[in-house]
Amino acid sequence: MSTKKAIKFVLLWIGLAILFNAGVYVIEGQHKALEFLGGYMIELSLSVDNLFLFLILFTSFGIKPQYQRRVLNYGILGAIMLRLIFILLGITIINKIHWILYVFGIILIISGAKMMLSKDEAGDHKDSKVLKLLGKVLPVTDTMHEEKFFVKVNHVLHATPLFAILVLIEFSDILFAIDSIPAIFSISRDPFIVYTSNIFAILGLRSLYFVLAAMQEKFKYVKYGVALILMFTGVKLGIMFWHKEIPIIYSLLTIFTILLGSVIVSILINKHQEKKKEKVKLKKVDL
Repeated sequence: MSTKKAIKFVLLWIGLAILFNAGVYVIEGQHKALEFLGGYMIELSLSVDNLFLFLILFTSFGIKPQYQRRVLNYGILGAIMLRLIFILLGITIINKIHWILYVFGIILIISGAKMMLSKDEAGDHKDSKVLKLLGKVLPVTDTMHEEKFFVKVNHVLHATPLFAILVLIEFSDILFAIDSIPAIFSISRDPFIVYTSNIFAILGLRSLYFVLAAMQEKFKYVKYGVALILMFTGVKLGIMFWHKEIPIIYSLLTIFTILLGSVIVSILINKHQEKKKEKVKLKKVDL
């Protein structure tokens, strides 16, 4: 997908989410509409970091762009089903064990701090325990076989590297849901609001991926904003222990400000680095 086309689809999905949000406002009222908007913003912002991981995985395994699309399609379908399971499970646990929200808060703060300090490297994923486990269940071929997930080699069924990538993406989505679902619980615990805000964010991920793939250098510092959002939602859940709550409108403003600020900082730093490179090139030319 070209960058121009991907941007159009991203705007389309955002527009559909806004229309749905307007419907929630008309039917359910202002508070539920704000909850949907907050959940959507959290899921969309946290998804950015997950998409950067997808970029690293595709690059490290040398998956060509024309084959990435199929993996993303299946990955999104898997994410939609996983979200439903995690949300229903999470709400059931919260209703039975209310104090688990405070545990979620601590997990989110720790996850945000780890994200701040972590550095994703392509080589880390090739030796993944998930892939080693897959290799024990089903042999994996060394080479690609176009868009096929499975092939027969000497009458023995083998998985292809494309299927291995799909397994890694689905596994990473499980880990991602452990952060994103508790984060949305800091905004709403209405199953309908939580699930629909998740789904609308997920449906636009394929198009958003191709935008980020083309402009990843310009947005590489957004992960720090995402980490701050995780920590903020963790604090929001944690302070409920003292019967204090941050109003949803302030939560929305905080999340939006952090996300927008991280995008602006990324663009400014990227421009500064480009100017430095240009100056170095001009000096070399003069010499």
